[in-house]
Amino acid sequence: MKLENIDELRVALACADTGNLTRSAQRLHITPAAASAALKKLESRLGVRLFERSTRSMRITPGGELFCQYARRALDLLEEGQAQLHDDGAQLVGTIRLAASSDLTRRVLLDWLDDFLQAHPAVELQLAVSDTLTDVVRDQVDLALRYGELDDSRLVARRLLTTRRVVCASPAYLARHGAPQHPSELAQHECLSFMIRGRRVLQWPFERNDGQESLSVRVHGRRSADDAEIAHRWALAGHGILCKSEIDVHAHLASGALVRLLPDWQGITMPLHAVMPSNRFVPARVRALVETLARRFEASGMGLPKPLSRTAEPASLPSSP
Repeated sequence: MKLENIDELRVALACADTGNLTRSAQRLHITPAAASAALKKLESRLGVRLFERSTRSMRITPGGELFCQYARRALDLLEEGQAQLHDDGAQLVGTIRLAASSDLTRRVLLDWLDDFLQAHPAVELQLAVSDTLTDVVRDQVDLALRYGELDDSRLVARRLLTTRRVVCASPAYLARHGAPQHPSELAQHECLSFMIRGRRVLQWPFERNDGQESLSVRVHGRRSADDAEIAHRWALAGHGILCKSEIDVHAHLASGALVRLLPDWQGITMPLHAVMPSNRFVPARVRALVETLARRFEASGMGLPKPLSRTAEPASLPSSP
């Protein structure tokens, strides 16, 4: 493949990411005219229209989506090969597209990601923060951090830790309203609920720590949000009781800004996975980030003891196509 052909691939991928020719040109530090010419050459060579273009917008075609999947893999392989030629492969290069939830990102990941980027100055990070489920394959994400068991055969995963949901509130809220002594008493409290696709999650499941009793409580409250960070801030401000992953509230429980309630009970237990597409080459930079996150979570003491079952073992990450 000629060098100019590779540049054409970069233009196509930038257009797929931004949906705008001018922004794509700015990302690649070229003129819009040069980007347009490169895209036309590529489409002419392929004999396929990759994008439907108008004066104000551009939309990727089904053929363009398919081609860009392979083009992205090809550039990943080229970058990986270049990295292996220098410093015995020690230098990591290229872009990592990472998706994670809002609270996990802000409360835990940001400092760790900063440390990783400082250690690997040739790596770029594109961070997508959302509390809705990311389609790793469709959205061309290299790596997503996802709670829960996985049932998507298109994905390969590394289990980072196992956590649980805990119920907590600020000292100010507890001073005004008291602390519930049983999960059923949550129905008399102001609870902060989360919204998924516009619907409030009002059923909170619990199990006694000894496993002898389980129940689900329907809660209510005046505040609900589809952003976990907002619910977290409401709890810190004393506006209600929060049910969250223990990872997300770990620091505020340790500092006393939040107080764990119902210590004889726990919410659902769930693993946190690093998730990648199973049919895509995993570059060294992505594997290195996964290993770094696994070490940081292991050292943090945030998770529950590792289960002994074989299903808890992490899946191996593919290092070749």
